[in-house]
Amino acid sequence: MNYQSFTFYKLEKLIDNDLELILVKSIFPQDNEIAYIPAYKFEMSIANTEQKIGRIDFRVGNTENLIMYAGHFGYDVAEKYRGKRYAARSCQLLFPLARKHQINPLWITCNPENTASRRTCEIAGGKLIEIVDLPRNNDQYQKGDRQKCRYRFNL
Repeated sequence: MNYQSFTFYKLEKLIDNDLELILVKSIFPQDNEIAYIPAYKFEMSIANTEQKIGRIDFRVGNTENLIMYAGHFGYDVAEKYRGKRYAARSCQLLFPLARKHQINPLWITCNPENTASRRTCEIAGGKLIEIVDLPRNNDQYQKGDRQKCRYRFNL
């Protein structure tokens, strides 16, 4: 991907009943953060309130590391809000943005033992393609992860 011609899209309100995604920032690879590709960073919140319930990131690109191990979306829901499908609904809210960026297929990865994240991928419409071993030089391997489930979403 040519990042010099990359453009972040202006977003309409991303809302699904009681769930709202609020764009916190958009980052480029050269920003002063660890970013290998452009990314949108969102907070999940209860709609029309200041109540933050989690976060979701959309990494825009198709590097081998992203497709195989990191995934296009990364999310986390605060423990007291889990079980309400906020992560799956957040993914579905971001699918149109992924289509605008011509990301198809879209990949989400998670650890095999993370049953909640695996269920999120299934609810959001993903198909488990495989479980892969992380290479030793991968940053997730360095943090202790050893494998990733790869879920494919055909948009």
